[in-house]
Amino acid sequence: MTTPVLEKIDALKVKIDACRPLDVHLLKQVREYFRIGMTYTSNALEGNSLTETETKIVIEDGMTIGGKPVRDHLEALGHSEAYDLLFRLAKNRDITEANVKELHRLFYYRIDVKQAGKYRNRRVIITGTDFIPPAPDRIRELMESFIAGLSEARAKHHPVEFSAIIHKELVTIHPFIDGNGRAARLLMNLALLQAGYPVAIIPPVLRRDYLNTLNKTHKGDDKPFINFIAGLCHESTKEYLRLLEG
Repeated sequence: MTTPVLEKIDALKVKIDACRPLDVHLLKQVREYFRIGMTYTSNALEGNSLTETETKIVIEDGMTIGGKPVRDHLEALGHSEAYDLLFRLAKNRDITEANVKELHRLFYYRIDVKQAGKYRNRRVIITGTDFIPPAPDRIRELMESFIAGLSEARAKHHPVEFSAIIHKELVTIHPFIDGNGRAARLLMNLALLQAGYPVAIIPPVLRRDYLNTLNKTHKGDDKPFINFIAGLCHESTKEYLRLLEG
């Protein structure tokens, strides 16, 4: 499906591609810029109290922030490691089940090493929604089916649509005991990077819109969520081009 927003994103991508190959130092700076933004926003959506500046200090300077929970620091460091993995995996065309598990493991091993990268073995309840995640004994089968269908879904949809769809699919399966939202956003951005698009960042100020549109997917309406993600991709692509041209 082609929409005006997707057309705008692709027009911006053409301009970005015209700048390639990027200067290695500029590319590093741009990646670090998005590392901080993506780590801060993805963690903040889940209640992490670190500000963007504090996230930068923890990741780049290795310093702790007085009065902030230890877990918040560990989440910042873990997400930063998972961010690095995105770019290594982006060199491949496919997404495997092992990729999904490793993204979660890197983010989560400092929090709970026994659960990091492992499928949950008990039921979970998600507050603020009437959605009930699948029973734990169905997760392996659902994940295998999800991974098996990725190639067909990638061929069928625009890359931005595909990234939104796999995000909602992983959240719907809810395979991990915790960190499913962050794992889904990492997976979404892996798909974008593999297709040559910048990562998409979801500002905490849009948390309500994010959750509302995501909840609609559980009731069979994917369009609002896809449109929401497309809008964010448009903003990220504009920002990426601004940094290149700046």
